[in-house]
Amino acid sequence: MRLSELEAYDPITIQCHDNPDADTIASGYGLYCYFQSRGRQVRLVYSGSNRIQKSNLRLMVEKLKLPIEYIAVDRGQRIRIAGLLVTVDCQYGSGNVTGLAGENVAVIDHHPLEGSPLPMCIISSSMGSCSTLVWKLLQEEGYDVNSDENLGTALYYGLYTDTNQFSELCNPLDLDMREALRADMGLITLFRNSNLSLKELEIAGIALIRYSYNDDYEFAVIKAQPCDPNILGLISDFLLQVDAVKTCVVFNETNDGYKFSVRSCIREVNASELAGFLAQDMGSGGGHYEKAGGFISLKLYEEKYPTMHTEGYFNNRMVQYFDSYELIYAEGYKADFSDMDSYAKRRMPIGFVKLDEVLSEGTPITIRTLKGDINMTVERNLYCVIGARGDVQPLEGRKFQKKYQILQGENNLGEYLEKLEYVPVIKDRDTGRDTRLTDYAGMCVPGGETLIYARPLERGVKVFAANDRSRYMLGEPGDYLAVSREEPSEVYVVEKELFGELYTAL
Repeated sequence: MRLSELEAYDPITIQCHDNPDADTIASGYGLYCYFQSRGRQVRLVYSGSNRIQKSNLRLMVEKLKLPIEYIAVDRGQRIRIAGLLVTVDCQYGSGNVTGLAGENVAVIDHHPLEGSPLPMCIISSSMGSCSTLVWKLLQEEGYDVNSDENLGTALYYGLYTDTNQFSELCNPLDLDMREALRADMGLITLFRNSNLSLKELEIAGIALIRYSYNDDYEFAVIKAQPCDPNILGLISDFLLQVDAVKTCVVFNETNDGYKFSVRSCIREVNASELAGFLAQDMGSGGGHYEKAGGFISLKLYEEKYPTMHTEGYFNNRMVQYFDSYELIYAEGYKADFSDMDSYAKRRMPIGFVKLDEVLSEGTPITIRTLKGDINMTVERNLYCVIGARGDVQPLEGRKFQKKYQILQGENNLGEYLEKLEYVPVIKDRDTGRDTRLTDYAGMCVPGGETLIYARPLERGVKVFAANDRSRYMLGEPGDYLAVSREEPSEVYVVEKELFGELYTAL
């Protein structure tokens, strides 16, 4: 579904969730601006038992002149909405969307789907904020977001607050929007510095003295009282400064679920990955290696764990996470080849770019991929190989030429790119110019015969490569652990969905 498909309706009412936060207000305002520009009668509203009271949100509404209205509804009452009702950053029928009913309803949200999807529904739970989703939808319609600085500021602040001050960005589109928006940074500073109330200061203090601690794995878990999500980050940042705490989770209950913040100060735990593990099948989680967060749907949690207290769930799930993975350090690793089979890499075409043909030598760049940013400097004969999932591997020229053979003439690059969820982008850090990596890509195939030993994993592993001991490759049961026959210190993980496509048994 696209926004243009909703233009058939008039009037249009956009409903934020009850007790609105900055993200629902900002994403609702983005839709308001779009439909107003298309000549529709449009309202931006919210309902529930409480009006907006937080000082940062009242400043946001006042300074950005946001036309949001409060609709008071008596308990049990439902007001019928003519035309189209669009719920934003929430889902129609959920416990945090009250008071309004519509014959025609659309949903635009970044939380996990609850129940059956409506015919008019856009849900992207991989995005860090609903503001990002709305920005993407506006881009698709050619709407110039930066023509309105107030809108850019609102979307920027929506992302800022919903990702705990950008520490929980979980999709490259979140980063793209943050860098593309024209926002009033003076107002952002004003909103940010009006975020903590005396009551929330008290909540943080009480939470810190009610922690639970696991000696075996050196992690702490804290349940806080209901508060702004950023307070969870403040508590977890402080908690990680304790010498005995290596990882931590701080969470609280919201109207429709549980918001949580994750921190890690050890290389063996990727906070973003841990957040996804905690929210698995019930919500979404992500962020950075050291800082992350997520959300668990109350409805889905109660269906899966109807009798378990949340403190017990987070503590048990943390132990399960640590118990689930074997640590493998490729440097010095002695693989047992007796339980591994031999495979050869198939000569399947993949994409590549010779970077010094795109940008001058010495240019500092960031390559943005679905799996994260790669910072480097363009060097002579430096290549980037684009994997089947949009991952990017930099290779020095001699190593590239040894491993791959370039395909000349016609190729199926377009068909290859259609499979990528996010097309990698080169960001010139000097000029700020963005270039899609694939605009300059050619096709190549593995050259010669690449032989490996491999076995399917019965339990998870974390593999630290010999040339990068700061981070690991994650393998889940069913994935394959692979070891190069030519270079035994080259140990890596291949996802089970890709293994059969990339390798054939000898």
